[in-house]
Amino acid sequence: MIEPLTAVAAPEPLRAFNRAGVLSAADVHVASVLGSLAGVDRESSDGRLVLIAAAFAVRATRLGNVLVDLASVRDTVAVEDEEVDLDGLDWPEPGEWVTALVRCASLVAFGDEEAPGAGPLPLRLLGTRLYLDRYWRLERRLAGALLGFATAPARAVELEALAGSLAWLFPDREDLPQRAAAGTAALRGLTVIAGGPGTGKTTTVARICALLLGAAAGAGERPPLIALCAPTGKAAARLQEAVHAEAGRLELDPGRQRELLGLRASTIHRLLGWRPDARARFRHDAGNRLPHDVVIVDETSMVSLTLMARLVESVRDDARIVLVGDPDQLTAVEAGAVLRDIVGPAATGPRLGPGARALLERVAGGPLGGQPQPAGGIGDGIVVLARGHRFGAAIGALADAVRRGDGDGVLAAIDAAPEDIEWIRADLGDGEGAAESAPAAAAALEPLRAAAVRAGADVVADAVAGDGRGALAALGRFRLLCAHRHGPYGVGVWGGQVERWLADAIDGFVPDARDQPGRPLLVTRNDHELRLYNGDMGVVIRSGEADVSAVFERDGELVRFAPSRIEAAETLYATTIHKSQGSQFEQVAVLLPDPSSRLLSRELLYTAITRARRQLLVVGSEASLRAAVAQPVARATGLRERLWGSPPEDA
Repeated sequence: MIEPLTAVAAPEPLRAFNRAGVLSAADVHVASVLGSLAGVDRESSDGRLVLIAAAFAVRATRLGNVLVDLASVRDTVAVEDEEVDLDGLDWPEPGEWVTALVRCASLVAFGDEEAPGAGPLPLRLLGTRLYLDRYWRLERRLAGALLGFATAPARAVELEALAGSLAWLFPDREDLPQRAAAGTAALRGLTVIAGGPGTGKTTTVARICALLLGAAAGAGERPPLIALCAPTGKAAARLQEAVHAEAGRLELDPGRQRELLGLRASTIHRLLGWRPDARARFRHDAGNRLPHDVVIVDETSMVSLTLMARLVESVRDDARIVLVGDPDQLTAVEAGAVLRDIVGPAATGPRLGPGARALLERVAGGPLGGQPQPAGGIGDGIVVLARGHRFGAAIGALADAVRRGDGDGVLAAIDAAPEDIEWIRADLGDGEGAAESAPAAAAALEPLRAAAVRAGADVVADAVAGDGRGALAALGRFRLLCAHRHGPYGVGVWGGQVERWLADAIDGFVPDARDQPGRPLLVTRNDHELRLYNGDMGVVIRSGEADVSAVFERDGELVRFAPSRIEAAETLYATTIHKSQGSQFEQVAVLLPDPSSRLLSRELLYTAITRARRQLLVVGSEASLRAAVAQPVARATGLRERLWGSPPEDA
């Protein structure tokens, strides 16, 4: 175990929590500074309790939570070293903790309302839930803004015309949920389109744009100003490409088609006008709203509480917001699980109020099912798409079992589809080069080696021939996914292993050669000048007798750059599951870490397996597989309760 950095000046028992790895030195230092500024007596019993609570509030946001529940933190806290005796720490009783915080009026505010004339304090206590004040304010403002959009009266539209447009855009009767999603966007201020990969979310977005543009033209109004955005440059580029591709498939009049093809997507930061050196970080905010009539956000599961709050408060009250994403995928790296909290119980079926249900079923042309709500609310704008089109039934059944947390069902789904899903029951944690040093391991990993070499050889052959489009297509046929970047289960180790396999199989292949034709590239930082974004994939190809180019695909066309112009790129023989979000491949190999890995989770496994269109290779032990299925990412937030009706004080 690597000893944690120790806050040597911290009083006990705060220092003991730091030594045990429960609290980081940074958590302790921030809590100490807050206590010092507020005049907390660190030598008193109450003072020490307050400082420990403050440190846990800081720790919560560092780990992706919005708050810490002091009543349950002892039972839910986890550390990397399993040998640490957490019960041996001097844990405060929740009641003592709360009493000490209530007495500390210089540092802690109480309740879910601001006292008149009172300035902000660093901490906010709601029952046993402790927030950093900033996150309490963001969560509260976001919930209020979303509910404002969700509960605004339905827009006045010609219902028969809307029904006809929906039937034309979605002629398949099985696409009733897509009709409902588009109809919701036409009728309501807030629309949430949730669903897994291949359920038609992006197609629905494109047709919503066509619907709204066509409705404005039919009414003799100016076309609505539509913003397409996503949390990353790669996701934004793919959203734009998908909308443009759908514009080409729809039989639209030339004017509507030009309008759709004219839509451009950006990152959320660029849409808001990110200003890193200014006091107001964004040009657009609650005091300077976006000019757009419709704001559509893709890959919403990756958006943090902070960024979503900034975005929603910048949207005009009379505009529309459309949030799109998969609530079962990995959440944002920063604090919050916004999309999952918004969808809430609607994940299992519609939660429409009677008025919204009657209106939506009328324009969609059929019953929507689900559980009725007694009154309208956030559920009136949520549609979950369930029918997958992108991958086969076997991978779909496996993904569903993972999503449900059904470990036995996961094993049964794998065993039932040997042609689509192969499971290599191997422990990969023996260190770098394990596949070479242990004959038994090498034999077990032969399917992985064969898949990686087959795909890599195809990429190299097309690249040597100067066929950029063919090389990119070959690159998309296979991807090796790891949970970790480093260590025996990481991208570094297994990317190097794939290179060694390729060197053994391909004449003239040189590992680590920067300008070698066939070298796959992963962009690791946005480059707005080249319009390359973090997560974009390209290939080095031969472009002359002695020259090479790095090729990428943009809007269906190839773009070429000298490799030296790409400042931030790494060789892509393996990538993390986090980096793979938003991508799809014909065949995917998933390398599972040890069951004790802190990164192993249900969402991680679900995200990995749903990257595969046709075939899936799972490498890892049964213990790792079951551990992933059994460990959902549980982020402590209050947003779901605010949106769905439970007051935070009563939680």
